[in-house]
Amino acid sequence: MPVPQAPKIMDETTRKELAAWLEFYQELGIEGFFRRDSSTAAPLPGLAAAKPASPEIVTQKTAASRSTAPASGALAARPPAASSAPSAASAAAHPSQQAIRPPAPTFNLFEAAPAPRSGPETLEQIREDLGDCQRCKLAPTRKTIVFGEGNPRAELMFIGEGPGADEDEQGLPFVGRAGKLLNRMMETVGLKRADVYICNVVKCRPPGNRTPEKDEVDACSPFLYRQIESVKPRLICCLGAPAVRTVLGIKEGITKIRGRFYDFAGTKALATVHPAYVLRNPREEKILREDFEKIREYLKAAPPSQDL
Repeated sequence: MPVPQAPKIMDETTRKELAAWLEFYQELGIEGFFRRDSSTAAPLPGLAAAKPASPEIVTQKTAASRSTAPASGALAARPPAASSAPSAASAAAHPSQQAIRPPAPTFNLFEAAPAPRSGPETLEQIREDLGDCQRCKLAPTRKTIVFGEGNPRAELMFIGEGPGADEDEQGLPFVGRAGKLLNRMMETVGLKRADVYICNVVKCRPPGNRTPEKDEVDACSPFLYRQIESVKPRLICCLGAPAVRTVLGIKEGITKIRGRFYDFAGTKALATVHPAYVLRNPREEKILREDFEKIREYLKAAPPSQDL
């Protein structure tokens, strides 16, 4: 009878390298990894004869409605045809007329329902409603809630993934190395941090800076939608795959869809890579530069007349 062998324990260096690679692939939209037993795995048939996939761009599919929002209040994203992505000027000239509608609120039976609002909701009111949030499992490990920062009437709104260590410490979004790169990219197109509004999909730091999980996004995203409704930006810039999935409902890899404008509930949204991705891949800074030039062109175009 064979003696069972004890499982091998991964050393700390290998574990960190593996974690870094997994995070890298998740930002590209590649998920669902599994491990095969090398002692029993057979080579895949026809692997040697496999040919590289065609580099043609495939038409993007709109993802299904998110489970956090009922059909009556869902925020729809309508991606353009992949064969010809619209320019910034044409995107500014033809906005969608659909009003932004946050998902219908849900109430706890042991909490009093909030009083109906008499006018547009302010960021201060949303922050007050968020309170000392305990709605998901991120609350016990966080130090600070990172709600958002910037001009409450900004034309441009940046949405990232979640706070990191520096953000958790200071209570402000994008203040670490990725934030400094974001500031530099804004300066290259003549923008100041005070001109824009910056926030994240989740308001609390995930342990170890991991990608936010579905239940955490479900608990926090209604507040993000309310922030969008309050600011009413002309353009939303989604930084990284998690922001694209949450805001636009698109699951394709970020490098496939970056640089494209999407109709989003009365405004426009642009998908691009997260600054942290560029920090790990310095040669890819050109991607951010190209997409920020598109932001400049879009904002420079005259806003459409509201009388049409």
